[in-house]
Amino acid sequence: MVKKTANPDIVYPVNGIKLSSIHSGMYNSQRLDLAIIEIEAGSSVSGIFTKNNIKSPSVIISKNNLNKMNPKYLIINSGNANAGTGKKGYEDALQYCQYLSDETSTDIKAILPFSTGVIGERINVEKIIKFIPALIGNLNQASWIDFSNAILTTDTCNKIISKKIKINEKYITITGVTKGSGMIKPNMATMLSFVATDLEISNNKLKELLNTATNISYNMITVDGETSTNDSSILISTGKSKLSFEKLSKIDKESFEKLLKDVFIELAKKIIKDGEGATKFITINVKKIDSKINGKKIAMSVANSPLVKTALFAEDPNWGRILSAIGNSDIDINDYTKIEIYFDDILIFKDGEIYVNYNEEMAKKYLKNKNLIINIVFNTGNSSSTVWTTDLSYDYIKINADYRT
Repeated sequence: MVKKTANPDIVYPVNGIKLSSIHSGMYNSQRLDLAIIEIEAGSSVSGIFTKNNIKSPSVIISKNNLNKMNPKYLIINSGNANAGTGKKGYEDALQYCQYLSDETSTDIKAILPFSTGVIGERINVEKIIKFIPALIGNLNQASWIDFSNAILTTDTCNKIISKKIKINEKYITITGVTKGSGMIKPNMATMLSFVATDLEISNNKLKELLNTATNISYNMITVDGETSTNDSSILISTGKSKLSFEKLSKIDKESFEKLLKDVFIELAKKIIKDGEGATKFITINVKKIDSKINGKKIAMSVANSPLVKTALFAEDPNWGRILSAIGNSDIDINDYTKIEIYFDDILIFKDGEIYVNYNEEMAKKYLKNKNLIINIVFNTGNSSSTVWTTDLSYDYIKINADYRT
């Protein structure tokens, strides 16, 4: 028997996870900017990292260490990406990891650093080291909200999802936090994500679950087509429920996997809803196409088009920009007469030309909504893909023009 529970006002602690956050002075304003997560021994941990060819030392160290052993501590700072800082940046990250290692009698290979913020500036190691003892002293299970605030950069709100599911008379918890607002593109994005559950899951299965969940969530969002140097997504299984995923029935496994996917998708959507300067939440569905891969290519081409995004910001039903973006995608389209384009259920384009009964005034009225849906039907197969994106507003330019001033 499976029973799901979720209350948007409740954040459920995960047994085996403790967190602590503090203001270290990474920002000029008084805000949380440094945090650690303590993971109880015996847990499984899996990670996915940016595919940007220029990687922060934090990503390099965390990825290497995760291949050697399950981590004991994660240390995360906002306000500085520690990327593009060369050998000195790498040594800086090792220095504060070594200090945390010494303070906790932990193998340094069991410590994973994460950073987010401005690229190209050396991180203030002294500030991090100064506050590590206080972070260690304030670790507790209930500090998820503070943690979610500590990892923010240009975000205007924190992003946290927490759910429970009852399986075999036991409640299993999934709690996750993410950050991200700009430089958002699949593979992954300018984002950090930390999701934990107390269900016991093996390392191999955890990696499979993380890959699957990421591919339908974080890898299906885009704000501005920019992939960052620091993107990281971590999934933790503490096993403290004493209930093993491998021993669950098929139905219970499917229920847990669906809930985990829902957590990742909801976190990804929170990033889009808080996209830099965004005034619209846009869902792009590509339907009846020959493969999910091609569907994603089409949807991403539309989602990343500045011309499409600015038209939607202006609430202008300039559907020709959508058609052009479809044609600019990395797939061969030999016959575009089968393609249909809709604003939600308003048919715009069919049989290679504007639909005979298309009503532009109706389309203009529809585009005044905050949540928009673009449906692109290929009529060439049975696969489908969905991407979430934002419009492109004046505020996006202002936020990024003023980022360092």
